[in-house]
Amino acid sequence: MNDFSAHSMSLVAFCAVASITLLLCVMTGPDSDDLKEFYTGYGALTPFRNGMAIAGDYVSAATMLGTCGLVAFYGYDGMLLALSTALSLLLLMLLMAEPLRNTGKFTLGDVLARRTESRAVRITICVVTLLALVPMMLVQLAGAGQLMSFILGFDSEALETGMVVGLGALMISYAAIGGMKGTAFIQIVKIFIVLASGVMVCAVLLARFDWNPGALFDAAAKGSGIGHGFLESGLEFTGHPHPTLDMLAIHVQTVLGAACLPHITMRMFTATSARQVRRSLSWAVASVTLFSLIIVIVGFGAVALVGRGVIAAADPQGNTTYLIGSSAALDAGSSYLAALLFTVVTTGVFLTLLASVAGMILACANSIAHDVVAARRPGLAPRREVMTARAAALGVGLLAVALATLVQHRNLQPLVTLALSVSSSAIAPALVYSLFWHRFTRRGLLWSMIGGTVVVLLLSPFTNLVSGYPASALPDLDLNWFPFTTTALVTIPVGFALGWIGTVTSPSREVREQERRYEELEPRILAGVDVR
Repeated sequence: MNDFSAHSMSLVAFCAVASITLLLCVMTGPDSDDLKEFYTGYGALTPFRNGMAIAGDYVSAATMLGTCGLVAFYGYDGMLLALSTALSLLLLMLLMAEPLRNTGKFTLGDVLARRTESRAVRITICVVTLLALVPMMLVQLAGAGQLMSFILGFDSEALETGMVVGLGALMISYAAIGGMKGTAFIQIVKIFIVLASGVMVCAVLLARFDWNPGALFDAAAKGSGIGHGFLESGLEFTGHPHPTLDMLAIHVQTVLGAACLPHITMRMFTATSARQVRRSLSWAVASVTLFSLIIVIVGFGAVALVGRGVIAAADPQGNTTYLIGSSAALDAGSSYLAALLFTVVTTGVFLTLLASVAGMILACANSIAHDVVAARRPGLAPRREVMTARAAALGVGLLAVALATLVQHRNLQPLVTLALSVSSSAIAPALVYSLFWHRFTRRGLLWSMIGGTVVVLLLSPFTNLVSGYPASALPDLDLNWFPFTTTALVTIPVGFALGWIGTVTSPSREVREQERRYEELEPRILAGVDVR
C-alpha cells in the first residue's frame, strides 16, 4: 500500500471524526439559560462515563506526545515521569476529590469563596487559571500543525498554520457549544480510541519480542546508542549540576501540579455525590495508569525498532515518537489492514489535540464568566452568564490560536513546565489550606496565589529549560543562573510559606472568624453534610 493511500485514509478519518464530534456537541449542548447544565451537565453522567471524561481531560496532547518523547530520549527517567502522571491523579482521588466536590459549585473560585468571599480572591484565581492553562494550550496548538503535516504527508508552513487555525476553530466550537456535557462526550470517545489503539500497538510490539518486556528494554538500550545507561537513572540530567534534586523537583511538580490544574479539578463538580466522585476517580486512575504503561511501551518500542537518532531527526522535541513507534510496530505501509490500524492510532492523536484544548478553553471561560463577570453583577441572569461564558470561550480560544501561530517550530517545553509550576506553587497551596486548615485567612489565600505565581514568573526564564544547554529552548543564550530544570524546589515551598505567613500575620479577629467559619463548613468539606 502506498503512502498516498495511507494519508488519504487519515484525512477521511479526521474529517469524519470532526463532523461527528461537532454534531455530538450540538446535540448534547446545554440550553442557553441553564447555568447548571452548561457548567456541570447536571451531573448526568454515570460514574464510569464521568471517570472516562476525567481521564480524557487528564490525557492531554502534551502528555501523550511529549512524555512519550521523553521516554524515547531519556529511557528510565522518562518512564518514571510517565508513571508520575498516574500518581498525580491518585493523589487527587485520595486527598482532594471529595472535598472539592463537596465545596465547589462551578469553578475553583467557588471552592475558595467558601472560606472567604471576596472579589479579589475570585479575580486572582481567574488570572491564575489563565496563567496555568493558556501555556498548555499554546504547546498543543503550536504542535498541531507539525503533527498533522507528519500524519498527512505535507510540508508547507502555510498549510501547517492553516491546520492550527482550523483545529483551533473546532476546539472553540466544542467548548462554546457543548459546555461541560458536550466536551465530556468528546473526552469519552477520545479516551476509548486512545486506549484501544494503544493496547493494540503494545500487543504488536510485545509480540515482536516474544512477549518479553526485558527483551524489548534490551533492544531499546541498543537502539538508543547509549547502551545500558539508557535503562539507568540520570540520563535526562547529564551535565546538570544537581541531577538528584532536579529529578525530585520535576516529579513533585508533576504530581502536585497536574492534580490541581483547573480543567481537571472542574470535573469534580460534575459528580452528584461523594460516592460517585470516588467511583469516577477509580475508573479515571485505572485508565490513566493503563495509558502511562502504553506510553512507556511505545516509547521504548520506537527506540528499539527505529533508533533514537531517527526519532530525534524527525522531531528534536520527540513529539512524533508515539506515531513513529506505532507506525514501525504496525508496519503501516505494508497492507491495507496495517494502514487502517495506524489510521485508528492517528485518529486518537487527532481527537486528543481537539478534546484537550477544548477542556482548557472551557475552564478558562467558566472562570471568567462566573468568577469575574457574574461575581461583579450578582443579579446577572443565567442566560446572560451562559452567553458571557461562550463569548469568553471565543476570546480565550482566539487568543490562544493567534499566539500559537507565532510560536510554531519552537521548543515549547518551558511552557509546559511553567503551567505545572503555577499550578503546584499557587493553586495547590491555596486549595490545600482552604480545604484543611481551619485558620486560613483571605490574606493567606491571596499571598499564596499571587506570591507563588510571581516567584514562578520571575525564576522560570533563568532555568535549564530556557537557556544554557544544547537542549534548551534558547541554546545560544546563557541566562541560567538558577541551575535547575524547574522552579519547583523554591516556588512550591514559597507558595505554602506565603499562605502560612499571610495567615499568621492577619488580624486576630479575622483568624477567629475563619476558625468559626471552618467549624461550620467542616462537615460539608469532609463529609458533604450541610449543617445549618
